[in-house]
Formats: sequence, structure tokens, C-alpha cells
Amino acid sequence: MNKILYISSEAFPLIKTGGLADVAGSLPTALTKQSQDVRLLLPAYPEVLSKIRKNKKVSTTSYYNLSVEIIETRLPGSNIIVWLVDCPALFNRPGGPYTDKHGQAWHDNALRFAVFCHVAVDIALNKLLSNWQPDVVHCNDWQAGLVPALLSLHRKRPATVFTIHNLAYQGIFDQQTFVDLHLPEELWHINGLEFYGQLSFIKGGLAYADKITTVSPSYAREILQPEFGYSLDGLLNSRSKHLSGILNGIDEKHWNPGTDKYLEHKYNRRSLNKKSINKTELQQQLSLPVDASTMMIGMVSRLVQQKGLDIILQSLATLFTLPVQLVILGTGETHYELQLSEWAQRQPDQLKVVIGYNEPLAHRIEAASDVYLMPSTFEPCGLNQLYSLRYGNLPVVTPVGGLADTVTDASEENIKNDTANGFVINEQSPAALLSTIQRALTLYQQPEIWRQLQINAMSADFSWQASARRYISLYQQILEAH
Repeated sequence: MNKILYISSEAFPLIKTGGLADVAGSLPTALTKQSQDVRLLLPAYPEVLSKIRKNKKVSTTSYYNLSVEIIETRLPGSNIIVWLVDCPALFNRPGGPYTDKHGQAWHDNALRFAVFCHVAVDIALNKLLSNWQPDVVHCNDWQAGLVPALLSLHRKRPATVFTIHNLAYQGIFDQQTFVDLHLPEELWHINGLEFYGQLSFIKGGLAYADKITTVSPSYAREILQPEFGYSLDGLLNSRSKHLSGILNGIDEKHWNPGTDKYLEHKYNRRSLNKKSINKTELQQQLSLPVDASTMMIGMVSRLVQQKGLDIILQSLATLFTLPVQLVILGTGETHYELQLSEWAQRQPDQLKVVIGYNEPLAHRIEAASDVYLMPSTFEPCGLNQLYSLRYGNLPVVTPVGGLADTVTDASEENIKNDTANGFVINEQSPAALLSTIQRALTLYQQPEIWRQLQINAMSADFSWQASARRYISLYQQILEAH
């Protein structure tokens, strides 16, 4: 049994802004089921504190003259021990984990997550919680990036793993911030935390962790190229023998159309006819024309450029000449929210846009939709296409990252050999997107073929168990070398 300290800035169901939360809420549970001793470290945001029940204070400390308490609780719905870093001056504020209510990054994010990392390091070195010390410290994204860097300065330390969920978010701050945080001077160099004269939190993970993982095999290859490397491809290439991609899984209890608590009409592969009842109910709920035969396209997403919003917007005028309905749920950049909302006012019979985060509606969209729209410019793993496959909702995707690893195009050959489970766009353009949707519409009008595509999609195994085994194998590998 390995002891794993799993460090994340968010975890479902306590706090979620994206896929990292889904992973941090599921992987520790899957690891525990395979006899690993996992503890989750998380900031004590107000939303988190409001959702926990039984808890106790297990340690008190301070960093930068700020008082910090460690609160012990459990991840709801599991037996996973969660340690919350409670520093009201840094985490007890309205807004999101990383941004204020206007979407602007908190001015003190460097300090907030430096304190978070210092707590992790002290737990890892057995300085804070004397009855438990990890064998492996598993860090996620830039918010935990300083941990491998700071641990590298200690001869007796746990092994470290750093997982990149999205290389586009790097935690970049000016050099003065490095000074103000009193970080060790030996970490300030081109192969350390320095990044073109600035402080890079993510480089702490990339340069110093024993192993680096990404959330899909294809993304692990892509980030070695300048196009996807965000100026870190040189460093990543130099560490490529320590880099691997492990595909994310999904929480099959939470995302299961046969047991989904948010669905009135549950279904599985043998009762697929009930899927259309979910569609007509959603049409009614969203004031769309009620017609089970209309192909519904769903999208639940952050509304940002990465998710293909530009080509979607450029496609809408032509898309609405087709017999389809489009339902979009999400929040993101204001100009995308406004443009989509304006289109929804102009096309009330074909487009419904709901701005915000709404977990029940996300599930209902997956259950109601025939096609899921995900034409990302890049996609480290993507979870929504996995949810969609599980719900017999065929994804329309670009062949990048985890989308390339999980969606097999409905070509004639793939349909014949029963491997097709979605539609792959051959290039990132409005014309290619429209022709792919037209291709999906043509097959949708052939019920027997469409049903087989749905069954193919719903038959795939994207559980966390296989991913957890890969991580355990990686932990063993590092510990043997360590």
C-alpha cells in the first residue's frame, strides 16, 4: 500500500470550475479501491466549508505572518480524508477559486497558492501532521507547481508526480513576486522557476517532479510541439523520458443514464427509446418546439476560444437552415456569452443558451441530445465527450488530445466494423464543422445505423479503474527508482 498525498485546487463535489475537479473527486476514490492510502489536500474556500459536515482542526501554523489551520473532513460520498487549508485572509472571499465575480484573477493568487504549496511541503516532510507521511506527492496544475520545486531541496523527501491538465494555464507572475514570496534563490534560474524573466509556478512541476503526466496519450505528444507547448516544449522535450499520458476516467456512478438522479426517464443500451422522452421533456422545459424527430445538438462547456466558439459562431447562420436544435449551457468570456445570447433571441425555435453553471441541466442535456458539440482547438483530455459517449450522445470533435484518443469517426469502414462512436472534423474551420454536422444529420435519419453508433458509444469502458491502475504502476516505478 502506497501513501499518496493528492494536491488539487478544486475537487467535485466540493468545488468545481472544470475537469480538474472531476478528476480530483474521482481518482483518489479509484486509487483507494485499489488499496492505496490517499489523502486529498484542498484550499478551504467558502463554498467548500459550506458543504462539509463532520470536521476537526488537526493543525495550526502560519506562513508570511498569516494564520493557517488544517481542517480534516471527508470527501462527500466517499471515505477519502480531505485536509483543507483554512486561511481566511486568502481563501474566504466571494467569487471563484481563481477569479473575482468580474472574472478578473485575484491580485494575490501567487501568495494564495504559495501558502497552499508550503502546507503541502510541510505535510510531505512530516512537519505538520506527525501521524502520516506520504510516499508519493501527486500535484495537479500550476496551483501546486511549487511543491516539487521546494521538495527538490530536501534529500529525504517523498517521490513527486506532476499532472498537467491544461498547459495553457501556467501561473505566471513578475520577478518581484519571487522575491516577495521569499522563495529559495537556488530555484531562480532558466532550468528552474525563471521563465523569460518571470516567475512560473507550472515550471516548478515540469522541471522538478520525478514524473510528469498529462491526461491523455495524444496530449502528451502534442505538448512536445511548439504549436501546443506554450513556450515550454523545449523543457518538456528535455524531460520527455519522464513524461507520459494517462487518459482520465469518468465517475460512472455520477454519469450513468441508467441511475442518474437528475433524469426522470432513465435508460441504458437496451432501453434507448427512452432517450427521446428526455429530449421532448427538455424541449418543453426550454420552450423549444417539441419534436422527438428533430436532431438536438448539445454543448456544456466553458465559453472560451479553446472550445471552438469562433467556428461555432461563424457556422450558426448556415446551421439554422438545417432541421436541428442547439442547446448550450456554460459560462466564460463575456463577448461569447453576449453573441450566443443575441443569436438565441433571433432564433428562439432552434437555439437555447443558458449562461451559468447548472449540474442538473448538464445531465439533462447529455440525456436529451443526439449529438454533442466539441470542436476544440486543443483538448488535453476532455470529459464531456466521455459523458456523451456514456449517454449515447454522439460527439462531434476535432482530432486533438483526448478527443483523438476516445472518438472514432463514423466513416463507412468504421461503421461496418462497429468501431464508430462519433464524428471527427477534418480541420478547424466553419466549413468542416458544418459538413460534419450535415454528415451526422444524414446518419441520424437512418435509425438502424444511428442506434448501432449509440450502442458502440455506450459500450466503451471509460471507468477510473483502468486509469488508477496506470497511476499505481507509475507510483511503483518512481518509488523503486527513488
